[in-house]
Amino acid sequence: MNLVRLFSVAWKELVQLRRDRISFGLIVGIPLIQLSLFGYAINTTVRHVPLAVVDESSTASSRDLIRSMVASGSFDLTATLSSRREIDQTLKSGKAQVIVIIPADYEDNLARRITATVQVILDGTDPQVVSSASVAMQGFFAFRSESIIAARLNPVDESLQPIRFEPATWYNPELRSAVFIVPGLMGMILTNTLMMYTAMAIARERERGTMEQLIVSPVRRFELILGKIIPYILIGYVQVTVILTAGHFLFHVPIRGSIPFLYLIAFEFIAANLALGLFLSTIAKTQQQAMQLAFLIMLPNILLSGYMFPFQAMPEPAQWIGSLLPNTHFLRIVRAIILKDSGFMDLLPEIAEMGAILVFLVTLTTMRFQKTLD
Repeated sequence: MNLVRLFSVAWKELVQLRRDRISFGLIVGIPLIQLSLFGYAINTTVRHVPLAVVDESSTASSRDLIRSMVASGSFDLTATLSSRREIDQTLKSGKAQVIVIIPADYEDNLARRITATVQVILDGTDPQVVSSASVAMQGFFAFRSESIIAARLNPVDESLQPIRFEPATWYNPELRSAVFIVPGLMGMILTNTLMMYTAMAIARERERGTMEQLIVSPVRRFELILGKIIPYILIGYVQVTVILTAGHFLFHVPIRGSIPFLYLIAFEFIAANLALGLFLSTIAKTQQQAMQLAFLIMLPNILLSGYMFPFQAMPEPAQWIGSLLPNTHFLRIVRAIILKDSGFMDLLPEIAEMGAILVFLVTLTTMRFQKTLD
């Protein structure tokens, strides 16, 4: 082995890498950005869980219970329901993940020193939130019971707790992880594959030298973009079908909602990922750069979308970043449709936000693509 020739080749490779500013920047930028972002954002302790209350007692004691629950920091009161008939709709729309039902005899039972039972309904589509909310509820009601006992005059037999809560988990009572993970995998697989394919589309044309032919051809820019993404739209629907079928028959994931409605919403999500991939393709000069840029987007889609870690546990700045990702909204939509049988009006806010992201990405991609062709 000739060391001179060896180091000459190595030096030539370093010089070429230094000239490739995008790749050189990504070598340093990707680990730095991801380490800073994820080290700050990832937190498994869930707080500020959306909470709704059915206060059938409407007494000073019940209102004080609600205020104390919110003051604990574990829950945020997002809705006050007038009756139990609104519970299902509230959970389907995602306005709350925990429902507390305070019975009409709550204050009377406390006054008579009889255990007052408070029912707690948990949204089982996210087992991590259920686990954290259950632990928080246990701690809260235990502390609340101790406070009531300590405040009583002339205590008698206090072997019974003043307050007891009855948990009930809806939509996934067994808390099977497959029921939570498999619907979320649909968004992850579509994001990773479609964004990667389209991110390399324009870069591949440049590397093959066919970009100039496309520029001088009568094909309009919008037609070129549309022609690039149509095959991947079909690929996306094939993947949706495979995931739904395999998830149902292999992992026994129930499909309670409308499949046509899910396919309709999937188009919006597929288009958003294709637009994002094409935008990355207009930045990258080579397919290698396109893959690096796609990888830079993949990890936030996994870690900041609520797929692996609870969204409510993240700091607000991380939640803002996560809200800009199409996958964050699609995960909520697909889980709500498949597991809760949620309808269009239940999911309208999420659909509207994902649509706004799609419009922004398409506009940005068109502007950038125009500049690239010029």
